[in-house]
Amino acid sequence: MELLTADNVKLGFIGLGNMGSRIAQRLIDHGYEVFVYDRNISKADKIAARGGIVAKNILELPGRADVILSCLTNDEAVESVFAGPAGMLAKARPGTVVLEMSTISPERSRELHRLGAKHGIEVLDVAISGSTPAAERGILTLLAGGNQDLFRAAEPIFQAMAKQYFFLGGPGSGTAMKLVVNALLGVGMQAIAEAVVLGETVGLNRERLLEVLSKTTVIAPAHVGKLARIASYDYSPQFPLRLMNKDFQLILNAAAEAHLSMPATEAAFRVNSEELAHHDGEDFSAVLRRTEEATGIDSACLDDELSRRTRK
Repeated sequence: MELLTADNVKLGFIGLGNMGSRIAQRLIDHGYEVFVYDRNISKADKIAARGGIVAKNILELPGRADVILSCLTNDEAVESVFAGPAGMLAKARPGTVVLEMSTISPERSRELHRLGAKHGIEVLDVAISGSTPAAERGILTLLAGGNQDLFRAAEPIFQAMAKQYFFLGGPGSGTAMKLVVNALLGVGMQAIAEAVVLGETVGLNRERLLEVLSKTTVIAPAHVGKLARIASYDYSPQFPLRLMNKDFQLILNAAAEAHLSMPATEAAFRVNSEELAHHDGEDFSAVLRRTEEATGIDSACLDDELSRRTRK
């Protein structure tokens, strides 16, 4: 299969949220002609201002792009875009390639592969692991499932957005691996929250505790950057609570289908859901605040921090 390089394919990109917009920009910066679409036209216009081409409507993409990438919020969004007689797969010409990058259920990915095959379209599930800063810097990790020859052909596209990329196996393998990764991400954040609260409770200085913890080998790279932000009570979203919550649901649904018990994940999901109910626009690391609140120690800490900021 011919390599999908900037000089021989045009790209279509659907879904210009926090991750998608940064990935699309990376592809443009690496010389690809990229047609973009988002229901929020202002998001598409921002990419157009930096070299993208805005599609008038979503069905313009199949006629103009050889490779279609999508980065959508959930299973329902993916189905609405690709499935049905008016969906992308029915409208795309045979031979079109779809790189579907949303975090969805493995079964939904497999359904998309099957539907694509009926229309002569090759689909690769390419799940994303990494934060918005990683997307901006082009150092994401990609987890792919589907046709290995297509995976190899798509390497030039992957190189524009990722530091590393892995082929996991057949259809749905990429999204399955993403659930494994995010189970550790979410449970790990809750474990950090509980450990930090333990430290605060036994008298350690919060800021110093977080600083030293970030230097230890027990903190995963994905969590290290969170600690500095947490130290200044910064819970602005890099990976929003609502998306981690959605992923927890996917993880636990997959576990239920496999008759697998995941008590630590269930507990982390519960705390995540509690925080989401109060602060749905914040980062998933805000579970630390929820854990602090459960101990009754957070109010004084936060009041002190707010007073310090006011005095500056």
